[in-house]
Amino acid sequence: MANPSRPRAAALTATAVLVCSLLAGCGGGSEHGDLTEQKLDWKDCPAPSEAEGGGDSPSPLPGGGQWQCATMKAPLDWSRPKGDTIDLALIRARSDGGADRRIGSLVFNFGGPGGSGVSTLPAFGEDYAALRTRYDLVSFDPRGVGRSAPVKCESDSQLDAYFQQDATPDDSAERAQLLKRTKDFNTACEKHSKEILPHVRTTDAARDMDLMRQVLGDDKLHYFGISYGTELGGVYAHLFPQHVGRLVLDAVVDPTQDPEQSALGQAKGFQLALDNFAEDCTSKATDCPLGATPEDVKNRIAKLLKDLEKKPIPGIFPRELTQTAATNGIAQSLYSKDFWEYLTEGLQQAYDGDGKILMLLSDSMNGRDQNGEYSNITAANIAINCSDEKQRYTTDDVQRKLPDFRAASPLFGDYLAWGMVSCTDWAVPGAADHPDVSAPGAAPILVVGNTGDPATPYEGAKKMVDALGKGVAVELTYKGQGHGAYDSKNKCVQGAVNGYLLDGKVPKAGTVCS
Repeated sequence: MANPSRPRAAALTATAVLVCSLLAGCGGGSEHGDLTEQKLDWKDCPAPSEAEGGGDSPSPLPGGGQWQCATMKAPLDWSRPKGDTIDLALIRARSDGGADRRIGSLVFNFGGPGGSGVSTLPAFGEDYAALRTRYDLVSFDPRGVGRSAPVKCESDSQLDAYFQQDATPDDSAERAQLLKRTKDFNTACEKHSKEILPHVRTTDAARDMDLMRQVLGDDKLHYFGISYGTELGGVYAHLFPQHVGRLVLDAVVDPTQDPEQSALGQAKGFQLALDNFAEDCTSKATDCPLGATPEDVKNRIAKLLKDLEKKPIPGIFPRELTQTAATNGIAQSLYSKDFWEYLTEGLQQAYDGDGKILMLLSDSMNGRDQNGEYSNITAANIAINCSDEKQRYTTDDVQRKLPDFRAASPLFGDYLAWGMVSCTDWAVPGAADHPDVSAPGAAPILVVGNTGDPATPYEGAKKMVDALGKGVAVELTYKGQGHGAYDSKNKCVQGAVNGYLLDGKVPKAGTVCS
C-alpha cells in the first residue's frame, strides 16, 4: 500500500526511505562505446536528493567503512542499446574481510517498486555486516527512481491533496471524482516524464542489473531481493539464467498473480496482520488500551475509520487525518511488529481526536518528509506497475469484485480494491499479464517466505519456487510477523541465508525457522 490508488509491496519499512532533472543523464550513446567497459568513478556520497527522500549523507559503517557513490550509464531504450543513455545511481560499501576472502559484489533491491536503494542500503547497513565480510555491498536507484532518471508527476502540494482524497468511493459522484483524480495524476506523469515512462519496466531494470554485474567485474550476479526485489530477481533469472550466482529472494511476490489477485492477497495479508496485532494486544498481562478482546479492538478501529469518512480530525497542521490517511497509516504500522507500539499509541491518540501519529505513519508510507517534500516513490511505483501490468480495470470491474475484497478484509478490502483503477488512462501499455520468472538451468536460488507477512503473503513463496522451475529454487519458511524474514534478526533465518551467501551451503528444502 502506498497511496489511495495503488497498493504496493513496500520495502522493509518505508520509514527507512525518508538534483537530478528528469533525464539529466541523457546523451548520445555512440560516443560511450561498449557500456560494459565503462569505469565507475566512486566518490563520497552526497546527501540524498529530494526524489530519494532527502536527509543527510550516509554515516560511516561501524569500524570506519565508508559509503561510496557512482553513476553508471545504461541505454535509455534497451531495444536500441547504442542510442541515448541515462545515468543510474549506485552506492557501495567495500568488503572488509580481505581480498583473499572476497567473493564479489552483492547487489540489493529493497522493493517498492520505487524504493531508492541508494538511500535504503545505508539505513540497514549494520544488518548486513556479516555479508560484508565477503562481499562489497551494492545497491542502486532503479531507472525511474531517485537519482536514476526519476519519474516526476505532481508537485508536493498536489500530492498532499492526492493523499487526502477519498480512496473508497461510496456513490457515483465519489467514483467519478476518484477517476478524475487518477486521470489528473497520470496525465501529469505523462507531461513531466514522457521520455522515461516507456522504459521503466522490470525487464529494463533486470537488463540494467546484468550490465551492472559486468561493470562491477563479476562473472555471476550475487543478489539479495526483498519484496518487489524478489520479482526483479526472478525476472533477472529468467532473462539471464547462466549469470545467476547466489540469489536470495525474501518477502516473495507471487509471480503467477495478476493485479487483482495480488491486491486480494494483500487484503488477506493485512487483515491477518491486523488480527495478529489485536490478539497480541489483548493477550498481554496488562490491559490492552484498545479493547478487551481482539474483536473489540478491530470494531473500534472500524468505527474510527467510518467516523473519519464523515468528519476528519486534526492531523499535522494544516492537514487533517482523513479515512484514507488513517487506513494508510494503520497499514504502514503492520509492516513490522516493531511498529505495533506506534499503532497502539496512534489509535489511542486518534480516539481522543488527535491524528498526528497516524498521519506520520501515513506520510512515511507515502515518502513525505517533515518539510512537506515527497520522494518520487509514488510516481515511480505507479509508473513501473502500470508499465509491467497489461490489465486496465474499470469501476464496473471493481464493483463486481468488492464482495470478495470485503470478505477478505472488512478493514482494507475497499481500499485495495479501488487501488486497481490506478492504471486507467496510463500513457504506456502494460507488458504482460504477470512476470515470467522461469529460469531452467539457473544456479540454486534461496526463496524465503514469512507466514505472517502482510504485503507479500506467504503463499507467494511456494508459487515463486514452482515458477522458477524444477530443481532451481529452495524454499525456507519463517514462522513470524512483519514484512520479510532476514530483517527480523531471527538467528535461524540469518544463519541459513548467511551460510548460503557466504559459503554456498544451500539449506535443505522445506527448512522451517520459528
